[in-house]
Amino acid sequence: MTPSSGQRPTLAQQYLRRLLSLFVAFAAVIFASEFGFVMLPLAERSADDLAGLMVLSAQTWAELPPQTRPVFEAELLRTYELALRPGMAPPADTHLAHGFYVRFLEQSLAQRSGAPVFLAKGPGPQGGNWLWTTVTAGGQPMGVGFAEERTNTRPLWSLAVVLLAGTGLAAAAAVWLARRIAQPVARLEQAAAELATGASPALLPVTGSRELADLASHFNLMTLQVRELLDARTTLLAGISHDLRTPLARMRLALELLTLKPSPSLIARLEHDIEEMNALIGQLLDLAKGLDHEAQQTFELGPWLAERALLHSNSHSHAAQAAGTGITVVCPTGLRVQAARGMLGRLVDNLLGNALRYAPGAVELVVQPAPQPPPGRVRLSVLDRGPGIPAEQMGAVWRPFQRVETSRSPQTGGYGLGLAIVGQLAKAQGWPVGLEARSGGGLVAWVELPGAEPPTH
Repeated sequence: MTPSSGQRPTLAQQYLRRLLSLFVAFAAVIFASEFGFVMLPLAERSADDLAGLMVLSAQTWAELPPQTRPVFEAELLRTYELALRPGMAPPADTHLAHGFYVRFLEQSLAQRSGAPVFLAKGPGPQGGNWLWTTVTAGGQPMGVGFAEERTNTRPLWSLAVVLLAGTGLAAAAAVWLARRIAQPVARLEQAAAELATGASPALLPVTGSRELADLASHFNLMTLQVRELLDARTTLLAGISHDLRTPLARMRLALELLTLKPSPSLIARLEHDIEEMNALIGQLLDLAKGLDHEAQQTFELGPWLAERALLHSNSHSHAAQAAGTGITVVCPTGLRVQAARGMLGRLVDNLLGNALRYAPGAVELVVQPAPQPPPGRVRLSVLDRGPGIPAEQMGAVWRPFQRVETSRSPQTGGYGLGLAIVGQLAKAQGWPVGLEARSGGGLVAWVELPGAEPPTH
């Protein structure tokens, strides 16, 4: 069984443990290297130097005239803190435990004398604790001693203090670093949990390292997209209920009248209401299919647009003739694009449908190079001379059921789904899309497509 999330360590705890383990291992390597490659060789060399000085001092005393020996002893005590005791018996092994320095000193003295040598504690010439041993000088035993304070250095204690202090500082730094790393992730986890429950969490601050900043940025983008989807769903459901209720009410009234007196006009009204509901459902299906995947193709844009405009003009022939409207295609010869034909066709159909519904004059389909980078893109524009869209409503009309004309009647306008479908299709394909006011009046609706190289022969 896997532990529950409450039993698992937090990210801060995991990083704290790992950082502390890493520091302890690193400190152990430094301690072992310092001890093995620095402290032990230095102690051994220092002990060997002291052993040589002790033997040399005893031999020098033995070779000096008796009247000069007291001066030599005083100078030796003052300069080197060494004292001599002629005729001192060799001390026995007292198992003196005074660190590896004393052991190295005993070993060095034993090598020089050819016999085991031991150090023992005793009083110094001026009081205090001294360490004494015996060397042979001039054929007689000579006691040589030095103050015990000379060996009072505690390198191991020093390393231990450094290790403990370093561990404490490393622990504090590890706690700070672990919290600094874990806090953004904890905020992300809390925001994701709120999002999973259907709430709308606040956007995360885009701070910290590049990876955490990118993660927060992507999460904020996802949060905004979820908000837009929820708002669109709410608007969509409200719009459907509103726009279906009107024809349903008329149909109910017509059916009641038909039970009283059959009439061809009532039957025609029912058929018209059914067509109206069918058109609304068709546009809703187009909106729902906005994210369907479709393979991209490379094709010549001019002939394809001319055929599309002709088909669309025929489907709106009565409305076009009544308004004196036609569709003109302006596209460079041989221009090729790479796009999903079906999605581009639905997008163009919706833009043309809006233009033919609202524009009193001719509608133009114009293709030209995109004005903004990256290079190689082409801009397909639908231009009309209709009433246009106020600047403050340019962003809102991309939402479902958003209409500039406030009535909900299909006779005075559509259902407000055309541009929502265009926006969904363009977003799914990664095509930039936009609306602009046309110079001289009217509207320019455009979409940018990736261009394609002409075929090689």
